Amino acid sequence: HTSAEHDWFKESRTSRENPKQDWYIWRDGSGDAPPNNWHSVFGGSAWQWDDQRQQYYLHLFLKDQPDLNWRNPAVQEAVWETMRFWLDLGVDGFRLDVYNFYFKDAELRSNPKRRSFKGIFYKYASQHHHYDQDQPELYSTLAKMREIVDSYPGDRMLVGETSTLEDFRRAFSYYGDENKGLNLVFNFEILHSRWRARDFRKAIQHWQTCAPENSWPTWVLSNHDVKRHGSRYSRGSQIDLARAKVAATLLLTLKGAPFLYYGEEIGMLELALPHHMIQDPPGKKFWPFFKGRDGCRTPMQWCDEANAGFSDGIPWLPVHENFKQVNVSIAAADDSSLLQYYKRLIRLRCATPTLLTGVMHLIEKVPRNTLIFTRSEAGDELWIGLNFSHRKAIVQLNFPENLEIILATHHAEGATFSHGVMALEPDEAVICRKIK
Repeated sequence: HTSAEHDWFKESRTSRENPKQDWYIWRDGSGDAPPNNWHSVFGGSAWQWDDQRQQYYLHLFLKDQPDLNWRNPAVQEAVWETMRFWLDLGVDGFRLDVYNFYFKDAELRSNPKRRSFKGIFYKYASQHHHYDQDQPELYSTLAKMREIVDSYPGDRMLVGETSTLEDFRRAFSYYGDENKGLNLVFNFEILHSRWRARDFRKAIQHWQTCAPENSWPTWVLSNHDVKRHGSRYSRGSQIDLARAKVAATLLLTLKGAPFLYYGEEIGMLELALPHHMIQDPPGKKFWPFFKGRDGCRTPMQWCDEANAGFSDGIPWLPVHENFKQVNVSIAAADDSSLLQYYKRLIRLRCATPTLLTGVMHLIEKVPRNTLIFTRSEAGDELWIGLNFSHRKAIVQLNFPENLEIILATHHAEGATFSHGVMALEPDEAVICRKIK
């Protein structure tokens, strides 16, 4: 979609005969009703009546975000031109927001209803979305985008965000034939995992089972649409530093591309906002059943000065009240801080080829609420141990070699676990190298 304030849409709505008249999806109604039964993701009908053009236009999100008509070759060429403009300026690539919504059914058929739907307020979930997303024409369009990106020098890339949460194989199919579609597809399963080793294990196994061969995984713990994991995983109102470090270790040692959300590296928390301060349209519409996404979008906390150093003006959203205690300035001066731990993890990852491209293997028989996996490449074998429990865990790995700790949240670096026995403290993360 574009904004309703975009020049393309302004021209398109002027008449049914202008040069951009079919750059968006316009239709007459069905009697006094919209053209079909499609719902907006953000509530209500996906169709908005326009007095100027005397037709309905489609918006699968906000009415201020009219959907482009991707079946129009002129629209596609305009998008290709826009991509080349930014690539010429030197951008490294693009994040494609809900790309699986680009194409709609050519006949705009109504979606079938879900028989088991028992929702009260979120009508979007009352339908099987067969006709308003995931259409087969999308594959060739993504391949064209990839062709454009690959035509530029350097490591340019495409990462796609899809709303297809229940069908992993469909989401991963957008890597395309021979991986000529998207470079990366966001995998949000661990973002929704509870603080249990078995939940994270299940998410990792889903990827290993469903992802195409040679596709590159992605891992996300927080983003702009969900509660910050610093709050999700904490046992109180303050950041749970031990758990935050375990989560960071998981994110940065799994095989694939880790995505960090601003502020997670200092332990920023979710901010609870009263109704009158909500800016997010779905939060306003669905309050109190859904209170919006503003709580994870508050200004970055740089220092303990006004507005946490984010702005001299009045920010769109308020700064979290803990900014005097939780900010970059304080964290940078504390060697034990979460920020410094993230830095050590990232330095280790960048300096260790095994963590970048090594084969990953989950260890099956381990104590309850622990997650153990290996990364191996060219004779180098790393063992990662994560204890999600508040109790100690003794992990029998059944080999005679010792393990040297190269980074840990509790144990000293350079210490060893003898004879393949990994002794994890409560809420501990360790990265070890097998000594041969």
